[in-house]
Amino acid sequence: MPRPRKCRKVCCLPNEKEFIPANGCAGRPFIIMTVDEYETIRLIDKEGFSQEECGEYMHIARTTVQQIYTSARKKLAETLAEGRPLKIEGGDYQLCDGKEHTCGCGGCRKHRRERIQTSETEESS
Repeated sequence: MPRPRKCRKVCCLPNEKEFIPANGCAGRPFIIMTVDEYETIRLIDKEGFSQEECGEYMHIARTTVQQIYTSARKKLAETLAEGRPLKIEGGDYQLCDGKEHTCGCGGCRKHRRERIQTSETEESS
């Protein structure tokens, strides 16, 4: 029996959930990107997290991050290369409650810097 999937921690839902090419795309099916795929793209490409840091943040293994990230990038490439619309929805995720020390709500970089400074202080003690 396969292991149950873990919910991935997601900071917040995207402001825009649909992206449609300017030339229209009447009748073309949407490419569906899950919310957890969106979050890996956001954390790694926008916030500059490593895959290991992203896994820590989302409470999943680095290898799982790598699989999710690869899938998300493939979907982005299809969207751009084929001019198809993209919709972000679904997936196995749990929204962040904002109470964790590593919470990125309102500023992932700020919280990541605090965590790095804390670990450096602990190491030097």
